[in-house]
Amino acid sequence: MHAYRTHTCADLRATDVGSSVKLSGWIHRKRDHGGVLFIDLRDHYGLTQVVAAAGSDALKLLDSLRAESVVTITGDVVAREGGAVNAKLATGDIEVIARQVEVQSSAAELPMPVAGEQDYPEEIRLKYRYLDLRRERLHANILLRSKVIASIRRRMIDQGFTEFQTPILTASSPEGARDYLVPSRVHPGKFYALPQAPQMFKQLLMVAGFDRYFQIAPCFRDEDARADRSPGEFYQLDFEMSFVTQDDVFAAIEPVLSGVFAEFAGERSVTPAGEYPRIAYKDAILKYGSDKPDLRNPILIHDVGDHFAGSGFGLFAGMVDKGMKVRALAAPGTAEKSRKFFDDMNEWARGEGFAGLGYATRKGGEWGGPIAKNHGSEGMDRIAEAMGLGPDDGIFFAAGKEADAAKLAGLARTRVAEQLDLIEKGAFRFCWIVDFPMFEYNDDQKKIDFSHNPFSMPQGGMEALEGKDPLDILAWQYDIVCNGVELSSGAIRNHRPDIMYKAFEIAGYTREEVDTNFPGMIGAFKYGAPPHGGSAPGIDRIVMLLADEPNIREVIVFPMNQKAEDLLMNAPAEVTSKQLKELSIRIVADGAPKP
Repeated sequence: MHAYRTHTCADLRATDVGSSVKLSGWIHRKRDHGGVLFIDLRDHYGLTQVVAAAGSDALKLLDSLRAESVVTITGDVVAREGGAVNAKLATGDIEVIARQVEVQSSAAELPMPVAGEQDYPEEIRLKYRYLDLRRERLHANILLRSKVIASIRRRMIDQGFTEFQTPILTASSPEGARDYLVPSRVHPGKFYALPQAPQMFKQLLMVAGFDRYFQIAPCFRDEDARADRSPGEFYQLDFEMSFVTQDDVFAAIEPVLSGVFAEFAGERSVTPAGEYPRIAYKDAILKYGSDKPDLRNPILIHDVGDHFAGSGFGLFAGMVDKGMKVRALAAPGTAEKSRKFFDDMNEWARGEGFAGLGYATRKGGEWGGPIAKNHGSEGMDRIAEAMGLGPDDGIFFAAGKEADAAKLAGLARTRVAEQLDLIEKGAFRFCWIVDFPMFEYNDDQKKIDFSHNPFSMPQGGMEALEGKDPLDILAWQYDIVCNGVELSSGAIRNHRPDIMYKAFEIAGYTREEVDTNFPGMIGAFKYGAPPHGGSAPGIDRIVMLLADEPNIREVIVFPMNQKAEDLLMNAPAEVTSKQLKELSIRIVADGAPKP
């Protein structure tokens, strides 16, 4: 018999009754029933109930151990009596009568329980992450992550992609988020940077003649944490393709994403490959108030400013005269809602930092509220008709500068749908956001800036850069969005040096600055580069959606906290003077060198 186990804690069935077995695992729970001790023994695979008979040596030893102690139990498989069968447990038809117990490791008093799913403070969970990972939900999430990655890798290979690994130590880039810098010992005063993404390397692979690249790539960005973004590091499905149009990229990745989601979605429905809606950026901002629209939400936003121009409602009329926007969204079926529902929405908007959220109520076609009173029933009827509203649908209004009105309307769209329980359940709804603007105006610096990705090909190429207003130029850029979560950004790349120099010139960069900041890529493009494009869906966000977790921390094995601290390994941490000296580094505190 094996030293530790003949079976896992998920293996035994009714067909094993009468067998002598050996199991190893953690003591999950203990229950004393009239001198008979029941143990739930847990390993990576599952649970098995072990019984220690009254007066047995096994009972005395097991009773003395705390939960989470590791034991090896030798015993006999017996059938559970009818009333004791546990249909929810894979091994629920049997139990093991313990004959011999060997303690592999006894557990100290636990800082947090493993059995059960009680919520515990983040500090405790992350400091004792190895205990947290033993808990059923989190353990299952991490296994799901592994399976998702394996599925993605298989599907990418089936699509003709080849996996490559790109460098971790690279050069800092002036574009994008803040870099994590790594000092060089052999080059004093110089630093590597951890890659924010393999962007330049994957493009260089295309220049090198490889056709379809992919990688489950680690990326490092010194950014603040959010519910859908882990501080420090994350993983993405990075891919790039040569001699492709935007349509080719979409056709390659949609089957991968839809296939992975369908594989792990259970009963939830998934947008099929080839049926992802394509929404222009400007339409997304108008209709959804966001470039990350949740298509499970049926509410659409409408621009109704023209209805108020010169109208009796002076507040909106004055705003429209000043070039501001008035956006409206339906409050479907709210005829029976009290005035408090609408007032609460207004207070919510103020709590979000806005001046407020206007509204008009409607019941049986009759309008109510100050806006309707001032604008008049006929005017309100015209707005309702334009919005396609029914006789019992109210309206919310967001007004202000275009960006502010769009943002408030987008947030209100989500809030109203949640309050009225309108969001489609059990579904993953994908879409593409396309036609992003190439440039935007930077109010702080009073200059034209890149709006999304400086290495994207402008629609219209050199002709557009030379002949159009920069703020009217669109780029071959696109985002993948699922259920309101941005999974990735991508683009057809600017592979021509002349077009790249011109695009950067518009954004205020000289030719010399481009050569200095991006020497590897711009230099390579001068030796023949194919048209190419790609994207990089986030692995963590994909798993977060599939696991139905609200926080990305719950699908990462060893995440940092909100302050980008690793509480388990105590990082970041101070280093010794010897280490600093080897790196030619001196720490400066409060403006003075630290001794």
